[in-house]
Amino acid sequence: MTDNESAVLLRHRSDGIAEVVLNRPDKRNAFDDVIIQQLITALENVDADNNVKVVILRSEGKHFSAGADLGWMRRMADNSRQENLDDSRELARLMNVLNHLSKPVIGLVQGAAFGGAVGLAACCDIVLATDKASFCLSEVKLGLIPAVISPYVVRAIGERQARRYFLSAEVFTATQAQEYGLVHIVCDDVEAMDARCNEMLQQLAINGPEAMKAAKDLVFAVSHKPISADVIDDTAQRIADIRVGAEGQEGLGAFLNKRKANWVPEEE
Repeated sequence: MTDNESAVLLRHRSDGIAEVVLNRPDKRNAFDDVIIQQLITALENVDADNNVKVVILRSEGKHFSAGADLGWMRRMADNSRQENLDDSRELARLMNVLNHLSKPVIGLVQGAAFGGAVGLAACCDIVLATDKASFCLSEVKLGLIPAVISPYVVRAIGERQARRYFLSAEVFTATQAQEYGLVHIVCDDVEAMDARCNEMLQQLAINGPEAMKAAKDLVFAVSHKPISADVIDDTAQRIADIRVGAEGQEGLGAFLNKRKANWVPEEE
């Protein structure tokens, strides 16, 4: 599929910022098996790159993503169950890679975020959306279900809202998405969203990179688990490890000596 050759772009900005960009605006950034593979590759590359501190997931054009590409859906309809299973496992791998990326991930959503695109948003750590952005778990309209994205979406919006929107396939607004927990910040337009994203990048830049990774792991370690003796001991082990580690020692030393930690960028 030659039109997909540059469907996903990887851009490196200054100060360790990487952008993973869906670049199919003519097709509303709908994705297929080729784009899924390109996204996985781009995300794995930035995850392995020690120079990357923060990742931005965004799209070119008016829409974040319309979900699955029509041609891909046609092919899947003609495929065997095994071929469909293999396809679905790759989408599941994409969601897992994005969700567990070792760097903070900021998602920027404009226009439509339908179907699997809601899953992409749910897997980001921080999500900004324009006021006109719209969301839809549209699968049941096609006689399908939002299966592989469901673990992430249910955690983002909660079981109660999932039971409504998985079944109804209603479109909901950015303001509603914020109320449900899918979106953190709603902005007036794309320009305001970019400005707010830059402010968030400045906020993240003053935080310890290793500490942010450990903090993300901590959320996964304690989420939805009873506060048992094992969990309590695990959290104690984690903070002890951080305190004696190089970054923890540097951060504590900088605080106590009233200086900037060595990871904080110099002011221009």
